[in-house]
Amino acid sequence: MNRQVQIIGVPMDLGADRRGVDMGSSTIRYAGLADELEAAGVETTDAGDLPVPRAEERDPETVQPNEGSAKFLQETAEVCTDLADEVAETLDAGQFPLVLGGDHSIAIGTVTGAARDADIGVIWFDAHGDFNTPATSPSGNVHGMPLAALLGIGDFADTEWANAPNLSEENVAIVGLRRLDDAEREAIRESDVTAFTMSDIDERGVVPVVEDALDVATDGTDGVHVSLDMDWLDPKEAPGVGTPVRGGVTYREAHSALETVAERDETEDILRTLEVVEVNAILDHHNETAELATELAASALGKRIL
Repeated sequence: MNRQVQIIGVPMDLGADRRGVDMGSSTIRYAGLADELEAAGVETTDAGDLPVPRAEERDPETVQPNEGSAKFLQETAEVCTDLADEVAETLDAGQFPLVLGGDHSIAIGTVTGAARDADIGVIWFDAHGDFNTPATSPSGNVHGMPLAALLGIGDFADTEWANAPNLSEENVAIVGLRRLDDAEREAIRESDVTAFTMSDIDERGVVPVVEDALDVATDGTDGVHVSLDMDWLDPKEAPGVGTPVRGGVTYREAHSALETVAERDETEDILRTLEVVEVNAILDHHNETAELATELAASALGKRIL
């Protein structure tokens, strides 16, 4: 598929509790992203990085009326609003937005921009549900809240900057879950979101699970947003993440999953936006997590062995 990709970096770590993911966008570029995409036959331009406030210059705590908390919520709103505009403008220009994080809270901006003028589905490759709200989050870290924010759950019901238009719970699939907080687990169960755990992948294989997730995300929609949190992989494969959870997918399972997305896209033209998040350069070993991120992005955009 002839696709012009625009790379958008968002060096934000305000949503996380460990420093280092703010360097993710630069380390992914340094790991050879442009070369990997070129090998996949993809033309790229680079829009650079969006400006992000420095944590040291801001007050971290934002208290909600229900006394829940979300750290740096106002700053996250500012960055995600800018990102949503950038993504929407990129799509309007006929280009494909590839967003590099940064922590996973930036997905609020990516998806909101992608859904501005289209009905979209979402596939969320992640070890975590990201379904907390300020009222339920044990930590107050917004990178554990983006799906709840996008779907208008709880505290986010009337939040204009976060509540994505044209996105329904029925078109959201989480793939690879293996760690949830108690309130988060209950919220997902009560929602219409489809959740596939690592047990599902163990029992059925990653390709059938991703095919089912694609069916969920494409049912009645105009396109699909793929959100790839690098902690979806096992820490042995991707050590450079801030919230590692043992028991994730293997190197080949990850590639097979993204190749399955690309195969569906090749026949049905479904892929609207892609983001890669949570690469923590401080915790990485010889930049291997960033290098893997470039490979997986290329697989999602059509790179093949043959």
